[in-house]
Amino acid sequence: MKRKGDAKNVQTELETELKKNWRLAGTFLSTGLLTDACRACLLLALLFTAASRLGAQSNSRQGDSNAAVQTQMKNVRYHFTESATVFIKTLSGELLPTEAAEFPVFDDKDSFRVRIGYAEIDIAAADLASIFNSYVFARANSPLKGVSMSIENGHLKIKGKLHDVGTIPFETESTLSPTDDGKLLLRTGKVKALHVPVKGMMNLFGVEIADLIKNGKLPGVEARGDDLVLNPSLVFPAPHMDGRVTATRIEGNTIVLTFGDKNRATKARRGGNYMSFRGNRLRFGKLTMTDVDMILIDMDPTDPFDFFLDRYKDQIAAGYSKISSNSALRIFVKDFNKLRKSSVTAKGAD
Repeated sequence: MKRKGDAKNVQTELETELKKNWRLAGTFLSTGLLTDACRACLLLALLFTAASRLGAQSNSRQGDSNAAVQTQMKNVRYHFTESATVFIKTLSGELLPTEAAEFPVFDDKDSFRVRIGYAEIDIAAADLASIFNSYVFARANSPLKGVSMSIENGHLKIKGKLHDVGTIPFETESTLSPTDDGKLLLRTGKVKALHVPVKGMMNLFGVEIADLIKNGKLPGVEARGDDLVLNPSLVFPAPHMDGRVTATRIEGNTIVLTFGDKNRATKARRGGNYMSFRGNRLRFGKLTMTDVDMILIDMDPTDPFDFFLDRYKDQIAAGYSKISSNSALRIFVKDFNKLRKSSVTAKGAD
C-alpha cells in the first residue's frame, strides 16, 4: 500500500536525480566528440540509472508501509454485537490497516480489516438475521425490516417486511452456494408476500426483487434477478473480513462457510482455543507492540473462546498475562459470556 503523494514524490526525485547528473552529461554532449547514436545512448543510460535507483527506493518504501499483522484463530466464538456471533473453527490471515490508519488498533475497529487466507466459519441463522437487522437493514430508508431467518429442510427461510411497496410481510426460501467471484448466492426457490406467491404479484405490478433492493442501496447486498448475492466483506460489521467464499453447507440450523484455499492454512501455533498475532505493529489500549508476538488464550479450554472486541479490555483484566525473555506476550483471557455472568453476580453481592 503506497502512501498518498508517493507518485508525486517519485516524479520530483526523478527530476532532481536527472538535474544532479545533467551537468556531467552536458559536458560530454557539448564536446562534439560523440556521434548522435552515442548521445542517445548516454541519455538513455542516464534515465535508466535514475529510474532504477528511484524504483528501488520506491519498492523499499512500499515494503516499509506493509503493516500487515499475521493472525491465526482457533475455536473462537467471535461477537459482532453482544448477541450476534460467528464461530471461527479455524482462520489464517492478516490484519491489514485501513487507508486512514498506520497500523491495526484494537480500540478502533475501523482501523483494520481481516484478510482471510483460509477459514471455516459457522453462523447460526438467527445470528445472521440479527446482524442484518442491526447493520445491513438498520438504515431508516432500508426496503427490508424485521428480518428473521431459519433453516428448514436444508433451505434458508427468510421472513420480513417490504417497506418500499408499503409494509408487506414476505417470506422466501433459498439455497446457498458460492459465486464465481467468491460471494454468497441465495438462489430463491419460493417467494411469498401476503401469503400469495410473489412472482405472480410482481408480474401483476411489474415489480422485481432487483427493483425493491436496488444495487448499492444496502451494504453488501446485490440483487440478480430474483436471487440475492451477499458480499461477506460488507455484510458483516467492522472489522470487515475480506475473503473468497469457496464452499457452503448446512449443518442443523447453522450455515458453514469456507473461505479461501486450505493450502493457505498455517500450522497451529499451539493447542486449545486462541487468537494469535505476529509481526509488524499492533496497538491495544495504551500498549503498542513492535514486531508483535502475542497470543490471546482461552482460560477455559473446555468450550469455545468467547471473544467480544468491544469488551476485550474487561476480558483481559479478568485474566492474567506472561511475558517471555524474548518479549513474547501470552494473555490468558476470560470468556466474554462468563464475564457478564460474573459481573452480574458481583453487582448482586454489593
